[in-house]
Amino acid sequence: MNILVVEDDRDLVDLLNFALRRAGFGVQMAHDVPTALRLLEQSSPDLAILDVNLGTGSGFDVLKDLRRRSEIPAIMLTGRHGEDDKVMAFELGADDYVVKPFSHRELIARVRAQFRRNGRAAPIHQPIDRRLEVGPLSLDVAEHKATKDGRPLDLTITEFRLLEYLMINVGTLVPTRTVLREVWGYHDAGATDVVRVTVYRLRRKIEDQPNSPRLLHTVAGVGVMLKHESS
Repeated sequence: MNILVVEDDRDLVDLLNFALRRAGFGVQMAHDVPTALRLLEQSSPDLAILDVNLGTGSGFDVLKDLRRRSEIPAIMLTGRHGEDDKVMAFELGADDYVVKPFSHRELIARVRAQFRRNGRAAPIHQPIDRRLEVGPLSLDVAEHKATKDGRPLDLTITEFRLLEYLMINVGTLVPTRTVLREVWGYHDAGATDVVRVTVYRLRRKIEDQPNSPRLLHTVAGVGVMLKHESS
């Protein structure tokens, strides 16, 4: 089942993307109203999670458009505690309302509840039993642990997910836009800087000499590749 998340906080987007995918859902991300409306039309998601505050726009605008075309469940996210916002959300057709801060476990439980109420069985998370190895790098996906030469690597959630994807595709030059879509769930080409910055941070953690990388390589304007150290 596919979930559209509309949220302009990049850190929260990364957390939700990771948590929802680990729970077995497909995820698409939008950071503004125009991108959200385009994805609603193109992808036909099964559920929408909409932040009320989207910088220059509002999740209420997305909700209005959504209700004109679909009856899929919609969960609103907001840092506001005012009753007026909750009333507006429900009057516009929201099915649930979650106030920040919240735990990702709570949100996933609410997502599953919406699917049950709509007569659809949400996927049940199955433990991932997978180890990946490339040269000196080892990844234990189930335990969310990464090591180099047996020594732990202190990776963020996003760095771990990027490394996992590149290890699965070892030796392949993956286009930047593909990395954005598969790792972040982004569909806006303007977000390519997030790949560059994360690759920079990851390279400093896995390379002996980050300025002369032997593992993590980039081709400017093209993509990213993880190579076996000896290749």
